[in-house]
Amino acid sequence: MSSQAALASRALPRLSACARRHLSATAVSSLKRSTASASAKRSLSSSSTVSGQTYFPQSVPKIQQHPPNSSSSLNQQQQHQKHTHASLNPFKSVAIRREGKNRWERRAALTPEAVEKLIKETGIKVYVQPSTKRIFSDDKYRAAGATIQEDLSAADIILGIKEVPVKDLIPGKTYVYFSHTHKGQKYNMPMLQDVLDKKIRLIDYELMANEHKQRLVLFGKHAGYAGMIDGVHGLGQRLLGLGFSSPFLHVGMAHNYKSLASAKLALQSLGNTISDEGTPKEFGPMTFTFTGSGNVSKGAQAVFKSLPHEFVDPKDLPKIAKSKNARLDRIYAAEVNVEDHIRHKTQGVFTSLDEYYAHPELFTSTFHKDIAPYSSMVINGAYWDARYPRLMTTDQLKTLQSDPANQYRMLSIADISCDINGSFEFMSHATSIEDPFFYVDTVSGKEHKHAEEPGVQIMSVDILPSELPLESSQHFSDSLYPFIKELIRDNHAHPVLAGATIAEHGSLTPSHENLTKILADTHAKENLAKLKSALGAKGNSNTVGTKRKSVLLCGSGFVAGPLVDYLLRDPNVDITIASNSQTEATSLALGRANTKVVPLDVKDNAKMASLVKDSDIVVSFVPAPFHPIIAEHCIQEKKNMVTASYISPAMQALDERAQRAGITIMNEIGLDPGIDHLSAMKMIDEVKAEGGKVTSFVSWCGGLPAPEASNVPLSYKFSWSPRGVLTAGMNDAKFRMHNGFHDIQGKDLMKNHFPDVPIYPGFALEGVANRDSLSYADTYGLGPVEKLDTMFRGTLRYKGYADLMHSFNRLGLLNADNSQQNFSSWPEFMDSLLFGNSSKHDNQSRTAAIADRLDLPKNHPSVGKVVDALQWLSLMPTANNAHGGAPFTAQNTNTTLDSFCSLLMNKLKYNPLERDMVILHHEFGVQLKDGTDQTRTSTLVSYGTFETYTAMAKTVGLPAAMATEMLLKGEIPEKGVLAPTMPHVYNTILEKLDREGVSVLEQIVQKGMRPMLKWGGSGVFK
Repeated sequence: MSSQAALASRALPRLSACARRHLSATAVSSLKRSTASASAKRSLSSSSTVSGQTYFPQSVPKIQQHPPNSSSSLNQQQQHQKHTHASLNPFKSVAIRREGKNRWERRAALTPEAVEKLIKETGIKVYVQPSTKRIFSDDKYRAAGATIQEDLSAADIILGIKEVPVKDLIPGKTYVYFSHTHKGQKYNMPMLQDVLDKKIRLIDYELMANEHKQRLVLFGKHAGYAGMIDGVHGLGQRLLGLGFSSPFLHVGMAHNYKSLASAKLALQSLGNTISDEGTPKEFGPMTFTFTGSGNVSKGAQAVFKSLPHEFVDPKDLPKIAKSKNARLDRIYAAEVNVEDHIRHKTQGVFTSLDEYYAHPELFTSTFHKDIAPYSSMVINGAYWDARYPRLMTTDQLKTLQSDPANQYRMLSIADISCDINGSFEFMSHATSIEDPFFYVDTVSGKEHKHAEEPGVQIMSVDILPSELPLESSQHFSDSLYPFIKELIRDNHAHPVLAGATIAEHGSLTPSHENLTKILADTHAKENLAKLKSALGAKGNSNTVGTKRKSVLLCGSGFVAGPLVDYLLRDPNVDITIASNSQTEATSLALGRANTKVVPLDVKDNAKMASLVKDSDIVVSFVPAPFHPIIAEHCIQEKKNMVTASYISPAMQALDERAQRAGITIMNEIGLDPGIDHLSAMKMIDEVKAEGGKVTSFVSWCGGLPAPEASNVPLSYKFSWSPRGVLTAGMNDAKFRMHNGFHDIQGKDLMKNHFPDVPIYPGFALEGVANRDSLSYADTYGLGPVEKLDTMFRGTLRYKGYADLMHSFNRLGLLNADNSQQNFSSWPEFMDSLLFGNSSKHDNQSRTAAIADRLDLPKNHPSVGKVVDALQWLSLMPTANNAHGGAPFTAQNTNTTLDSFCSLLMNKLKYNPLERDMVILHHEFGVQLKDGTDQTRTSTLVSYGTFETYTAMAKTVGLPAAMATEMLLKGEIPEKGVLAPTMPHVYNTILEKLDREGVSVLEQIVQKGMRPMLKWGGSGVFK
């Protein structure tokens, strides 16, 4: 594989097993044409057959109720009902948790209909965690008889779809979900360890199979349904990129349709157009190739059959593709299985399935010459693992793409199986629903996102069933229902349930003891005692002698939660939360074991010295000016320290003393600074290792509202005090770009913003230069900055932010030098800035004053935007409130800026069910060893979730926690005041972040943004 392809293949290593999420664990059986047993096919309801065994629900005793005229108090009734439920009902209670791993995850394990049936048949209690995005509303579950509540601790069995965050796992419960642990997936080993520690019984849907090893509870067909719809949509985009309109353009992504039925109607309409008008003649007959014959492939074919089609034998594909008489009013299709492209290496023919499965190393695939050159599109639904030959290698694709005769062949691959670097070696990463396609051009050695450029289109979305949440949930619920009835009877000996159980009673089940070594490798030596206990070894892990570690956390702000939760995964860690807000700190400690809260006064030397002395390491999340004070105590007490802030001159001055004290003070380990350093240094060091050099560096980072929460003035929201954001927008900036040095004074920073930052087409972004970019040439080891074309770091905002913020500055709202007085209303406050007094004024005079301050005509659109924003913020009266206006709420603030910050914090705060987002994007100009130029990028886009953390908290708190963990384990030997630019630091933390779902996507692109970047603003202001 070329270095470029190798780089691309590392884009998302965490997802390398995503295919098996949709595939039968033994889809190999379907390749053998084995037939499911009749018992597995029958409906499993109140009388069900599984694995040849028929079982019936036990009769349900009636729950005793109080007579209508009972004089018992409500409390007594509740206690009696609770008692009789526990004592008379032999069944376990069930809960359905809210899904939060992915914004698109709307599926549910049981439908409201199933819940209603379960309650009627058994009388059990069913709890449902509230959710505003689940495909079934809370009201429907409530009407079915379920109890809607946040706390699921009353339930015995908890059902989910995707992995459960460690912090949400409740000890002693039975959990059923797709855990993605049974193959030893390292990124989920911390979760599995927590399952063992909390003595949870873990049952995995993926392992629920009959005696023929055929899965019984799965989403496979629905992955096929959605994958086929998305694939057709992508093909339309690809053809348009090549300059051809086609009927395929009229089909959207699967999630655009209310139901599978409505999606099929769209396909049928597309089919009518194909029948009437045909497909573009330049491409010859359209041929779709389906690999495999399991659930995934059958689901895809079921959707495909909505189009006019004709299935042919795979061996006839060359004849049809080359035919001048083939019809364009239909799509030719072939189902390709093992015997169609697998050949014995020495005998040159396919011998037998038995020999192939026993000795796959004796066989090779001819897919690249017998199938691919004659396929317009490949829909991959076949099972694959590393024992078997690939369908196509990267080199084979390069041979195909190098032949001009194949210009319009292998246009697109809908890789529903989603085996990263698997059956298609060049499929480097899983894609997302919002960004589903990428292109691989092996001739140029490039992976890109441009439909107009050469390459095969690849769709590799790894959560396809979530695009059809209604049908997939209904199918899944029907399949799961009979096993839930066994679970609530506590029948864990049932063969299907027993075979699907990974852990119980604090131990791995015998068939999964092979995970012990992986767990040990993941959690290192301090968890060895726990692991032995989990396997049933004698002794208590708490008495083995592992030394407890004490972390002092200074500050309890919103980014502290992820850090605390991450560090507390180690049961031998204690955290002291020191804060000047006891309410905030107590809330942070609530429900978290091994934590305590103490008051914090950074200037109280005696108290600080005592706190630092009693800890093993200090994490400082207080405002940056206080870091040097805490660092002084750390040097005195010889304790390591971690901050997420920039290294200030005052901190840098402590470097030599920290080295003499033998301690590490790790700074700049949040998001920006933090992850930006990690991803930049990784790419830069890789380029150097290849013999190349970085010739330009552009970096953008920003914390923003998610697009759906951005419809407010500034298109921006605040999670904490806006003062830091506003003052940062008035800092001087200097950078190098297009072989020249440039300076922007702080007062003109917003006016001279970059009006267009094209990271993704779906984001309307602008940016501003960020302080001193030039110094990072030394930080990143890029050599003399004069020899770089560009050295730039900037801050991202949505378009419109900079002009509006510049206007606010001109109006005096950002003045931090004046003393502030109190006002009766916010319009009175604004009038004092516009007119120098707070006398009565009307909006016409206010608008004229604003236009004058902005040096713009009164009717200029930008004046209108400023007026609209001021009215929205209550700084100007509206037509509905022309007199008085909103009361002034910033009494006793020191400056105009402080008053304005108080208003923004109130008006532009995040509301319930609103999410934030962070975007980090690096672009590297690279000169390879052979002198050729190349552009590489590394990009992180992360969203907050309703259930866990904001994106900003996650991307700041987790890196700081991981650096703390490394220092506690002695994994960072360097001493002094440091930033995380060492390979053993950035590689380790990036890998850990990847396991937490914070993934940086690395790509080689054909066109970078650097040549297009221009500053100077929108041209509105002089």
